[in-house]
Amino acid sequence: MFKSIYADMLSQYYALRSESLSDSARKHELCYLKRFDAYVHDRLSSNGGLSEAFISGWVRSLSGKSSSVENEVIVIRQFLGYLSLCGEHAYIPLVPKVHEDYIPYIFSDTELEGIFASADNVIQKDSKADTYLVIEFPVVVRLLYSCGLRIGETLRIDMADVDLENGILRLLNTKGNKHRIVPMSSAMTDILTRYCMAMGIYGSNTGWLFPSSKTKSHISDQAIKKRFEMVLKDNGIFLENRKKHERGPCMHCMRHVFAFKSFAQAERCGRHLDDTIPFLSIYLGHESINETSKYLKFSNELYPESIETFGSYMSGLLPEVDYET
Repeated sequence: MFKSIYADMLSQYYALRSESLSDSARKHELCYLKRFDAYVHDRLSSNGGLSEAFISGWVRSLSGKSSSVENEVIVIRQFLGYLSLCGEHAYIPLVPKVHEDYIPYIFSDTELEGIFASADNVIQKDSKADTYLVIEFPVVVRLLYSCGLRIGETLRIDMADVDLENGILRLLNTKGNKHRIVPMSSAMTDILTRYCMAMGIYGSNTGWLFPSSKTKSHISDQAIKKRFEMVLKDNGIFLENRKKHERGPCMHCMRHVFAFKSFAQAERCGRHLDDTIPFLSIYLGHESINETSKYLKFSNELYPESIETFGSYMSGLLPEVDYET
């Protein structure tokens, strides 16, 4: 698995870390450790070379979003600390400064109309595709849009956690091991009720809300994402001259649209953003209000009437923070 002169130490360290990490965290940590292993393998042939100059060179070689670089350095810092405890001299670098550079893509109302129309009228051409995809996909897209859900937590909803009588979804063990209750609008509740009737799962307390026709699990994330990419392509939705840290249109953007429209509706109703943000942060399942702040980045070409309100509010609430230890 590892090839550098520190292969054995990396294997031992990863085995210890794996005991306390979730599946997702293990995959990310293994990826970072393998990349560091490859960097060392190409440059060091004997122990004792993890000097300040060497480690600083490794940090400079990292690319991507500043938050991603921060995460990678944190993981390797922990491994270097482990090496030091084992008697191996290793320079432990500072965590790089983080700047919020994520820019979300916000679908316009016209684009949303095209997405929903395409979702409702896609013809299943791939004989190998999940046969449930045709009926499930339009409902999944509307849940993402109307409730601001993540795709992973949406597909993992169990029927035991669906309360159609009260229009409530219970989301368990979501990102950060959080649990939350998500109220739905009456329109979304009606759509979900009719969907459950069509699927023959109405009133059931067991099984997936979005089952697969091919396995005993839920329909796959990739199947839904692939279909969404087709819908975007069919509607000519893409981001020209995409900047380095702009994600571009994707399924997760529905969550940003939900957040934006929630803020816009609150403002129209005369509710101050001080009162709106804490509730929306909890509804979205965020760790903190700071995490919700990136959902306030919008294109002034799409929504010029709202930029001044949001911009002046956020400039005082969330000044830039540098993380360094």
